[in-house]
Amino acid sequence: MNYGAGHYNIDLAAHLAVCDANYLRVMRLFPQLHERDGAAVGVTLAGRRIRVAVEVAQRSRHTTMIRLRQSPEAPWGASPMFCVRLYHDLNCAEVTEYQSARHFNPVYAYPNTHMRQRDEKAQVNQLLGEFLSCCLGQGAAVHEPVLMS
Repeated sequence: MNYGAGHYNIDLAAHLAVCDANYLRVMRLFPQLHERDGAAVGVTLAGRRIRVAVEVAQRSRHTTMIRLRQSPEAPWGASPMFCVRLYHDLNCAEVTEYQSARHFNPVYAYPNTHMRQRDEKAQVNQLLGEFLSCCLGQGAAVHEPVLMS
C-alpha cells in the first residue's frame, strides 16, 4: 500500500486474498452455517470469557449475509459487530458494515468528512480476519440457543 503524498493504490490481489481467507475462517468457525441460522463460540481472552455469535440475516442461492457480534461489551468500548456478505460461488467474504458504518468505498480522499482512512475497506476486512483468527485459536463451540438482540 502506498501512503505517499498524493495517491493511494489499491492492492486488489491482496484484498481478495484477505476476503478469501475470511470466507474459509467463517466456514471453519461455523461449519453448519448452510443449515442453521445461528451459532456461537465462546472465547477466553486475558482471563475474560466472551461470546461471539453469528446470525444469518439473509440467505440466497449464492450469497449469505451474516452478523457477527461479541458479548458482553468490552470494558474499553463498543464490542466488535460486523455484517459480512459471503459469496459462496467465489468462496469470498467481505465486510459490508462495521460498528454501524456501512458502504465502504475502495478509496477515500483524505481528509474526509467521516475521517475514514484512505484504505478503510481493506482495514475492516483485515480486522475481520484477525477477529476470526482469534476466535479459531481461542474458541470453543457454545451449545446453547443463540439469542440475538
